[in-house]
Amino acid sequence: MTELWVERTGVRRYTGRSSRGAEVLVGSEDVEGVFTPGELLKIALAACSGMASDQPLRRRLGDDYDTTIRVSGPPDREHEVYPLLEEVLEADLSALSDDEKARLLTVVERAIDQVCTVGRTLKQGTKVTFEVKDLGGK
Repeated sequence: MTELWVERTGVRRYTGRSSRGAEVLVGSEDVEGVFTPGELLKIALAACSGMASDQPLRRRLGDDYDTTIRVSGPPDREHEVYPLLEEVLEADLSALSDDEKARLLTVVERAIDQVCTVGRTLKQGTKVTFEVKDLGGK
């Protein structure tokens, strides 16, 4: 299983890392060149939807179809949650008939609902635990 962690690199600035060598810069909105944790959540959702819908879209549109998945949703700062996240998948479907488009949208939505782990987790909710480990005595 891939290990994931963040290391503090400055005031409200972290680098997220994986045991596979990936890195992402994370920080607050006032720090240039970083994603906020909320932005990463949204990107994870959009990427998961894209990956889940890749096979049915490739099957209908070809291996080199272009798509962009936009995700938005303002935070509720009083409760520190995103009450609504909205995704929009943009693709050129002009080569398909109206019936083919309707069938494709049904298949894509079903694929996302069945295998997008991020979306499924957000919709269902999940238990999160947290602890502090004192490294003073190592």
